[in-house]
Amino acid sequence: MPTRCALTFDFDAMSVWLGSYKTRNPSMVSRGEFGAIAVPRILDLLGKHRLPGTFCIPGHTALAYPDIVKRIRDEGHEIVHHGWVHENPAEFDEAGERENIEKGLEALHKAANVRPKGYRSPSWDFSERTIKILLDYGFSYDSSLMGSDFIPYYARIDDRFDDKTPYHFGPNVDLVELPVAWVMDDFPHFEFVDKDTYGLSAPSKVEEIWRDEFDYVHNNIPDALFSITMHPQVIGRGHRLMMLERLIEDFSRRDGVTFSTMGAYAERWRAENPLAEWLTSGAPQAQSACGRDAL
Repeated sequence: MPTRCALTFDFDAMSVWLGSYKTRNPSMVSRGEFGAIAVPRILDLLGKHRLPGTFCIPGHTALAYPDIVKRIRDEGHEIVHHGWVHENPAEFDEAGERENIEKGLEALHKAANVRPKGYRSPSWDFSERTIKILLDYGFSYDSSLMGSDFIPYYARIDDRFDDKTPYHFGPNVDLVELPVAWVMDDFPHFEFVDKDTYGLSAPSKVEEIWRDEFDYVHNNIPDALFSITMHPQVIGRGHRLMMLERLIEDFSRRDGVTFSTMGAYAERWRAENPLAEWLTSGAPQAQSACGRDAL
């Protein structure tokens, strides 16, 4: 079956420690600096295999490492908005959330003169306003939600849910969702933070998981987007990069497998699945087209 692979890299650098973990410990923050060492290694690997990559970059990182961001752009890879300083949108009011979107856009423009079409929320967190805000700023796709595994869908607004009433599905909107999953993210597998995030798995273990996921997709889900979320400061260690190259070589040998940026895939998927037609396709995420609440 035809399968498209997206190799995505969240170039968080110091922002993840400042914004998500809210630490001001110089040692902990310095872990993010390794991302700037790792990105050139990743770019060399992609260049060796002539593959496109998608780099999700916070504005804070873009201003810290503009030359690296320019190299990513100049080598033809996609750049995606990834917040301002890896902040959780749900921790801000609407004005604050919009300000962070704008600061991220301004930083990417200043660093590399790019205007992303795609958005990935820091740590995949959303507020109830996020999708509407993304539409207001002209984003065409998002990659933060988990309503499917490797099958795209159109995001919804105005879902209502609590623990006392049936789930209410809001209307789908013209924002393509390329779903994510923690099992397909290198951070929980590999990264040590504290007793609550104790990764440090052997690459062979993660390689087995990701290869088995790929085998299932390739054999059972036609035209899926097999997407892996990686972080340069995590995947960039030598033994993990070697694992990534083994997977790239394995996937490349399979019949019908191609590599794509998320943006290119989202654009093609939208063209082949216009919203009005998709709403009648029977996709589970299109339940709102029938006006149904969960039973």
